[in-house]
Amino acid sequence: MSFSFSSAEASSASYPLAPYGWDQGWEAEFAPYAQRGLLPGRVVRVDRGQCDVVTAGGVVRADTAFVTPHDPLRVICTGDWAAVDAEGDPRFVREYLPRRTAFVRSTSSSRSEGQILAANVDHAVIAVSLAVELDLGRVERFLALGWESGALPLVVLTKADLVADTGVLTHLVDDVRTTAPGVRVLTVSSATGEGIEVLSAVLSGGTSVLLGVSGAGKSTLANALLGDEVMEVRATRDADGKGRHTTTTRNLLAMPGGGVLIDTPGLRGVGLWDAEVGVGQVFSEIEALAEECRFHDCAHVSEPGCAVLAAVEDGSLPVRRLESYRKLLRENQRIVAKTDARLRGEILRDWKRKGAEGRAAMEAKRGRFR
Repeated sequence: MSFSFSSAEASSASYPLAPYGWDQGWEAEFAPYAQRGLLPGRVVRVDRGQCDVVTAGGVVRADTAFVTPHDPLRVICTGDWAAVDAEGDPRFVREYLPRRTAFVRSTSSSRSEGQILAANVDHAVIAVSLAVELDLGRVERFLALGWESGALPLVVLTKADLVADTGVLTHLVDDVRTTAPGVRVLTVSSATGEGIEVLSAVLSGGTSVLLGVSGAGKSTLANALLGDEVMEVRATRDADGKGRHTTTTRNLLAMPGGGVLIDTPGLRGVGLWDAEVGVGQVFSEIEALAEECRFHDCAHVSEPGCAVLAAVEDGSLPVRRLESYRKLLRENQRIVAKTDARLRGEILRDWKRKGAEGRAAMEAKRGRFR
């Protein structure tokens, strides 16, 4: 059995896979697999070595045995475009197309492995609850991973109806905007519908992954965007505002206003995974200041002529931002070093060099006071 279609069909809204993000670029990528009689489809759910794949003929259950490599970043995941058998029982995923973007975090494993959460994502929607105290450091972590993935981050402040004072709400939004330079920040309330229409319009042009901790209101928000009670919702605890995991798998669903949404389980840990570029994007104002430092390798600690420290001193750069920047850079360097022997060597040599410079400076200082 073969599968063929024209470019016009691929780009037409009437083509069955168009609502799931199929376009002429994917069509061109898939051409070699079509010649082998394989069907294109998008992975909408992965579960224990099998996955649900939406194809032109509907959703099929397929085995992933042929695409289960040792590298955890190469396993098939929700959002992948797959080449599946046209018929058979069971069907198999034979290949998946190269990913345009990938949202990856580090696991809690001592081996510091990466875990891919979603593929081929256009928008990384970071849900942050206004029902609890804002954790700006966590927002920065999510943003770093979002930028690193290649997707466009978007911060959505949920449960806005619980902030009765408009002045307080404005202050909270301003805090997040300062934390997320260049990122759109929206406030929504799934209870009242406030902001849902605007958010739907923003997300209608592609694939979005919904991220956040348990209790952030992701499942409720997903239901509001999908226009149906698709995701199970549980109440948060009154004591601390935390929620229990209601979403246990990553599911890809088409939104009625256009675009597709990948809902994810609440993330307890948000570990960076080789996200140096993402960290730089989150702290773009610090990166810009660093270009004005006297020394190109300035660590922004005590060096003379440091433009970053000068900004802290005059109040234009919050101390919290600089401390968070340093923390995320150190964490990212540790993660990368665990998997990169060359980088480990460079870090060790840098430590030795700085140690030798420090000892030489101390000896010179002692010599002046003898």
